[in-house]
Amino acid sequence: MDNNAKYEKAKRRVLQLKGFYYNFTAFLVIIPMLFVINLMGDAGNWWFVYPLTGWGVLVIIHGISLKIGSGWEEKKIKEFMNKDV
Repeated sequence: MDNNAKYEKAKRRVLQLKGFYYNFTAFLVIIPMLFVINLMGDAGNWWFVYPLTGWGVLVIIHGISLKIGSGWEEKKIKEFMNKDV
């Protein structure tokens, strides 16, 4: 693998991590705001748990995909490169 290919791979990985960090940061900022809005508006109906749960699950999936996704991707790329097409 030449330096240009390594650079492109590293750049793509950094962009993926950057996207995750933006997503996680937005989650950490917006969910508490929704909690406060819910608390001030209608404390008897805890609707903020729906975006908390949905977005929280998506953030977890995003993080897991970054952790294990690149290894799987590399393995498949090597598999297809070695296969006679």
